Amino acid sequence: MTMNPIRVERTIAGKRIVLETGQVARQAHGSVICHMEGSSCFAAVTTGAGRDDIDFFPLVVDYREKTEAAGKIPGGFFKREGRPTTKEILTMRLTDRSIRPMFAEGFRQEVQVMSHTLGYDGVHNTDVISMIASFAAIRISGLPFECAMGAARIGHLDGKLVAFPADERLRGESRLNLVVAGHMNGLSMVEAEALELTESEMIDALEMADHIIREICEMIDELFAKAGKPIMEFKAPAVDEAMKARVWEYKSKLMSAIRTEGKHTRDAACSEVRNECVEQLTRGVAEDDLKSTVKAIKEFFHDLKGEVERDCILSGKRVDGRGHDEIRDISIVPNFVERQHGCVLFTRGETQAIASCTLGTPDDEQIIDGLETEYKKRFYLHYTFPPYSVGETRRIMGPGRREIGHGMLAERALQAVLPAKERFPYTIRIGSQITESNGSSSMASVCGGCLAMMLAGVPISQPVAGIAMGLVQEGNQTAILSDILGSEDHNGDMDFKVAGSGLGITALQMDIKIKGVSRGLLENALAQANAGRKHILRKMLEAVPRPNADISNYAPRFESIKIPGEKIGFLIGPGGKTIKALQADYGVRISIMDDDGNVQVFGNESEKVKACVAAIQGMCETPKIGTKYRGKVKSIRDFGAFIEILPGVEGLCHISELADGYVDKVTDVVQMDEEVDVVVINVDDRGKVKVSIKALQQQTTGSAN
Repeated sequence: MTMNPIRVERTIAGKRIVLETGQVARQAHGSVICHMEGSSCFAAVTTGAGRDDIDFFPLVVDYREKTEAAGKIPGGFFKREGRPTTKEILTMRLTDRSIRPMFAEGFRQEVQVMSHTLGYDGVHNTDVISMIASFAAIRISGLPFECAMGAARIGHLDGKLVAFPADERLRGESRLNLVVAGHMNGLSMVEAEALELTESEMIDALEMADHIIREICEMIDELFAKAGKPIMEFKAPAVDEAMKARVWEYKSKLMSAIRTEGKHTRDAACSEVRNECVEQLTRGVAEDDLKSTVKAIKEFFHDLKGEVERDCILSGKRVDGRGHDEIRDISIVPNFVERQHGCVLFTRGETQAIASCTLGTPDDEQIIDGLETEYKKRFYLHYTFPPYSVGETRRIMGPGRREIGHGMLAERALQAVLPAKERFPYTIRIGSQITESNGSSSMASVCGGCLAMMLAGVPISQPVAGIAMGLVQEGNQTAILSDILGSEDHNGDMDFKVAGSGLGITALQMDIKIKGVSRGLLENALAQANAGRKHILRKMLEAVPRPNADISNYAPRFESIKIPGEKIGFLIGPGGKTIKALQADYGVRISIMDDDGNVQVFGNESEKVKACVAAIQGMCETPKIGTKYRGKVKSIRDFGAFIEILPGVEGLCHISELADGYVDKVTDVVQMDEEVDVVVINVDDRGKVKVSIKALQQQTTGSAN
């Protein structure tokens, strides 16, 4: 049976993009293969039956990078793909954040969107390709999804914006790595890493992405016209308008309660109003209907609470009493844990983080192995969000997708200001432990991580701060919020995180719940974020004015040395015996940086580091004729003595070179382990060395005469 795929093909931003369906995974509700030049991804979407026992939308997004797509075999013992990598999780989040708000209101059937790589050409990254494939699969599946969506990546190379830049140039040269998703009505998701781009440059990049996304949306709509299924009907939960009206009678009481100061106190006051509402509205309800009635009342009350908070914001005062552009109080405790290389307790309102900076050696660099060419990371940031930070209990597991995403956002924000490896060869790890949370914890990690590096003595080029912005829009009323609370994120129309220095933006993340935002609104939001960011920077610099001039006493010290490239094997020794012995003897870590012979020695004690460097220099030095050494007699033969003049380097002192005149026995002049002064008299082509005690004595006598 012949299965001819249905194809749509276009050239967009200079790239040949092809969408195919109808040949693979035909039992899925929708499946698409997306090709971009030589890279391709497959995506499939399926849905299950509706459920009455859940009050949320159970959406699962999964993305995997199959190594065969790049002609590689997985590493590790099992030689197969295991748990998702950081990049895979970040790609899942990019897709999830883009599509979740676009499903029809009230749709609560389980949906799975699964994608994986088919081919990778080493140039076109598959993350954005998988997003396009997923968007197309959803569009043709018949699920109640509002419209076609597209995605684009924008870089900044050679002074200009570039669409879909090559991977190698993106990582090594680009001033911008921007991923955007959107639809014909505007943008819906933004993720960016930048080298201090100005606000206007960032908006130009967003507009470029918007134009590309519109072309991709047209392409997906064309595929939908050829192969799309009819939009499925579903039964949204019925709205009990009478019950809703009764719950809304508590709006004035809730308005008063929501003004209570303090997150938990405010929640308690609102819960008291909710409990009163539930008690009053369930009087006389039959036992069989009580559970469902209570659930309906609580859902309405949740919606009412969101409406009340939005009303407060639009009235000019937020629930905690701040103005729209006001930043919460900031407290900074430098050197919070003195034993750590750099540590700070950063508190902004009711959000708090203990940020630490640990300096390691090049051996601590993280190896990134995947579809792309293997490379190493010398800087990484890990974010942890324990349940006690919000006064809750929950199952304790490894880092979740949210923690990985927030940590990567903070890492990207700080990456731009790191010193060059040649200047500061340490591996840098930031740990951010969130100990209290009421919004903007990822941006607290940016601020705390920056301060921790400064305290650790990392010579960053500029301090970096982060701020989370929000938006509430009703009709002609618009409120842009600085430093949003958790509830303002939940009830608002946009979550807009901006990090950067005083010179420009280093990271950007945006999730939009409304149909679209204008350039003017983005400009206003970025301008307000700029003012808030600089306010936070001033507070940070009051506590830590500049990076420490020296690293912590507890951090490893380093010395650099260059040895001849051909001596690297000699330094390592058979099976690493020599280098391991040096590390054990001096209590250091030795890193061979490259094949040219650049070596770095790390240790906690400067004197031992210097002594180790001297030993390596001696071991790898090539003896020259005429050079004087003080050596130790290592072995005695009838024809002479072997004297160690450098670590691991012995020279033969022939019996005729031991002293003036006739020498009967070698032991008449030297003994085992005796230290003697010698001079090199010959080095042959094979590197064998001959030394002389007699010649040095004659030189000394000649000088005395």
